[in-house]
Amino acid sequence: KKLNSKKAFGAHVDQYEHASKELGCTMQFSVIDPTPACGSVDAKLPVIYWLSGLTCTDRNFIDKAGAFAAAVKYKVFIVCPDTSPRGVDIEGDSESWDFGKGAGFYVNATEPRWKENYRMYDYVTKELPAVVSSVLPVNGLQSIMGHSMGGHGALVVALKNPGAYRSVSAFAPICNPSSCPWGQKAFTGYLGADREAWKGYDATELVLAGEGRG
Repeated sequence: KKLNSKKAFGAHVDQYEHASKELGCTMQFSVIDPTPACGSVDAKLPVIYWLSGLTCTDRNFIDKAGAFAAAVKYKVFIVCPDTSPRGVDIEGDSESWDFGKGAGFYVNATEPRWKENYRMYDYVTKELPAVVSSVLPVNGLQSIMGHSMGGHGALVVALKNPGAYRSVSAFAPICNPSSCPWGQKAFTGYLGADREAWKGYDATELVLAGEGRG
């Protein structure tokens, strides 16, 4: 359901809420919708998915990026999901800013404590696009972008799904999380100690393995 709607530079800025089967909780996402400025609210347009970084919500890009006029000019939806499951309380999910709530790292967790809810990879690549298609007039063309942890997510998503996205952009991404403290902490917590399991969510390792060629 739509929670709220505002206007900016001819676009509508909307926030939606839905029940997520992948994450087992209620999730919110925000949208810059340029269709009111396109002459027809039924116009089918492409979509950019924006993945935010550590501690962010679905509102950070919306509130800080000033992307409204650009969305209208280029006639593209911008969809911003949250960065982790919300409304579920798991032991250890609120003890630090770089793990748990606000820090889902866009992986499908395999460790027992986290695997039922922390499935942000499947949420971003499968469930969210299906929900978006049900409420917005999208035309099937999509790109993905992100910053920091979200840049990591954008690169991984694009590399693991060649041909699914027209473009990928990453701003200051965590592009080799297996080799930095943030990534090591998150991967150990969500995926376990086996570093081989980490490679499927590490953009540098995916490139070295030849992923993304298509």
